[in-house]
Amino acid sequence: MHAIRLTEPNQPLQSLDLPEPSPAAGEIVVDVQRAGICHTDAHYRSGTGKTNLPVTLGHEVAGVVSAVGAGVTDVRKGQRVALHYLVSCGTCPRCKRHGEQFCPTGEMLGKERDGGYAQRIVVPAFNAIPIPDEVSSDVASIMMCSTATAFHALRLGNIQKGDSVAVLGFGGLGVSAVQIARAFGASEVYAVDVVPEKLALAATFGATPLDARETPVHKAILGATDGRGVDIAVEFTGNAAVAHGGMRSLSPGGRLMIVAINLRELTFNPFTDLLVRERRIIGCSDHTRAELVELMELARTGAIDLSSAITRTVPLEADAVNGVLDDLERGSSHLRTVIAVE
Repeated sequence: MHAIRLTEPNQPLQSLDLPEPSPAAGEIVVDVQRAGICHTDAHYRSGTGKTNLPVTLGHEVAGVVSAVGAGVTDVRKGQRVALHYLVSCGTCPRCKRHGEQFCPTGEMLGKERDGGYAQRIVVPAFNAIPIPDEVSSDVASIMMCSTATAFHALRLGNIQKGDSVAVLGFGGLGVSAVQIARAFGASEVYAVDVVPEKLALAATFGATPLDARETPVHKAILGATDGRGVDIAVEFTGNAAVAHGGMRSLSPGGRLMIVAINLRELTFNPFTDLLVRERRIIGCSDHTRAELVELMELARTGAIDLSSAITRTVPLEADAVNGVLDDLERGSSHLRTVIAVE
């Protein structure tokens, strides 16, 4: 079986041949059709974030079930599925009360266990999310991370119909956040970025583009809202100045949702930036399987349509995948890239 592997940090991914996977009891094997390339994979390649090396990267996976293990009754051979990337016990207090992303023994596809940059992958049957006929495998794959993370962030931010939302960074996650905010009934959605091509794309997705190249983030948002600010700002850039600008642009009671995993420091004035306007800072971690099922229904009904968010497709080849990761590290005008596995 052909796979693209990370064997050591700060080194290019390698093309390797691995043994064919077989399912244990409760598991399935999926023939991968599409695997999304996430900016997080570039972080893993650069040594940011602990990974179990060597590992096959890729946590945005969609394909067809090719084998089922003993005891699997709710997933069938030949079924199209996307994969929830969090493998958890499902029974501990953290899983039941807070979500599987907090499971103390949990593992992530493409990080602690082999992911989808391969021809096939073995996972617990619980992790399979049925793909409706109306949803392509391309779209289903990227929904497993970028779309689901944006969905979780907005829900955690208690978005209400009529709220205004600022999306800080119109990239792979930002494009999903704009559509989901609209699906939740947001009255105004602003996309803040510095890349002209991305700002132009944001307008086609129904967002008001705000260019932050020369205007500070908070001034751009406050200017666009006649000084009212926004109810929710979702931070995808990992840039401390952008995050602080988003905080300063919040209306009273507004929520700053921290999603970017590379934001390491954030300096602010607790009195003027938070207390006097009762603003809140909320950290966001992954998403749940139940949210993925909800998202599939939104995609099935056409409430969200992410087909145009996929701006590049590459083959399952190390050079091609490394090139995309290089591009993401430099800063790319592309939104989402998927690997087409033949």
